[in-house]
Amino acid sequence: MLEWTKLLSGERQRKSESESFPHRNEFDKDYERIIYSSSLRRLQDKAQVFPLQNNDFTRTRLTHSLEVASLGRSLAWNIGEWLIKKGAFEGFAEAKQLASLVEVSCLVHDLGNPPFGHYGEDIIRKWFEEWFASDFYKDEVIDKFGELSDQQKNDFLYFEGNAQAIRILSKLQFLNDQYGANFCYATLATLMKYPWASNHEKVQLKKKFGYFYSEKELFKEIASDTGIEECRHPATYILEAADDIAYLTADIEDAVKKGVFDWDKIYQEIRHEFGELYPKEFNRLEDLRRKALLNKVPNKNLINVQNFKVTIQGIMIFAVVNTFKENYDLIMNGKFEGDLLSNSTARTLSNKLREVAFKYVFSNKEVLTLELVGDRVLTDLLDLFVNAVVNVKGIKKTKSKHEKLVHLISENFRHIQRISEKGEPTVEFEDLPLYNRLQLVTDFISGMTDGYAVNLHQELLGVKLP
Repeated sequence: MLEWTKLLSGERQRKSESESFPHRNEFDKDYERIIYSSSLRRLQDKAQVFPLQNNDFTRTRLTHSLEVASLGRSLAWNIGEWLIKKGAFEGFAEAKQLASLVEVSCLVHDLGNPPFGHYGEDIIRKWFEEWFASDFYKDEVIDKFGELSDQQKNDFLYFEGNAQAIRILSKLQFLNDQYGANFCYATLATLMKYPWASNHEKVQLKKKFGYFYSEKELFKEIASDTGIEECRHPATYILEAADDIAYLTADIEDAVKKGVFDWDKIYQEIRHEFGELYPKEFNRLEDLRRKALLNKVPNKNLINVQNFKVTIQGIMIFAVVNTFKENYDLIMNGKFEGDLLSNSTARTLSNKLREVAFKYVFSNKEVLTLELVGDRVLTDLLDLFVNAVVNVKGIKKTKSKHEKLVHLISENFRHIQRISEKGEPTVEFEDLPLYNRLQLVTDFISGMTDGYAVNLHQELLGVKLP
């Protein structure tokens, strides 16, 4: 049985020495630490659905994350108020802790995503699948460095943005020491949607995992401190629901703005299917549509889809909160299967929205073309940088091509790979094992924005000068 006293733990790898005001809990501190970070700012140039946009309307990972944080906070306050009435929370302070925990977790949930959205993860996985199967790896790399363990190899074969986010927050967002942003264990536990390693049997089914080999000791600390072991943190379900509600409606809104499909036709189809199930909501939408027509408002399609978004989000929020309440005991016993939205009364509605997105948005010619650009960019960069890190002997000079390429990798990332558990840079680059060298490349490439990846690719291929 999971316990809220442990699930809301404010413990960190390094003890926090800052003083707290009465209104400011440990998760508020996490929010304030990351809101100024370069890792979060990079999300403004990472694709949500449409990569490399020149307009300021279409969502990026940053604007998506802000919307998810807003929805997550609202869901958590609703659930927190119920937990007070139920007696699971003693009072307001714990409800605020839950709201703050969910809000900051939502804000950083996409922090580890590589360029070009989730397709970027697929590109990295495919590249390493081919590389590990190559004669070069089998004949030369293994002979030079030795074979990787199953977990180490699976970290790359199933490369996971969620695990990369844990790595960024606990190490790569470098401030003063090896603990990175030094987030609370409860925040890291909430972010860990799949609390098992890449060599766990569940990976064969879900193709998902929560932490890399490099963070396995950290996971033990998180699991012990929060009591989750291999169970999901209850706040993870809230985060996941907020993410689902945000993208299911927002991706369609962005597509309408870009003229991808005729919104009025799709709306009538949805209204025909769900109007009787949600009469009050669709009657209100009809009133708003008539008002827009009567007032001759410009861009009425966009206004109509925005009103639809707000209405549908309200339906799904209500359904998700009820599902959490109804399945509370299962959630707290680690036995709840699936996610809140797909187990709610709004599941058929959410499935319809997914169907629309897959049919019209994700298959859009612009999206597919730019994803193919991303494929070429990331594949070429992996070719260059992995080849460099496995062949370079040292990096004290910059004479050879491999040395020059390694020096292009963030100095912070190179420093992190060299430090010991005591936080001292004791390992020279030439002594780094294969796993660390490969991870250095995935740290570098997954941290790139879409625009930076394209620019660096063009510069290294000689298409344009730096």
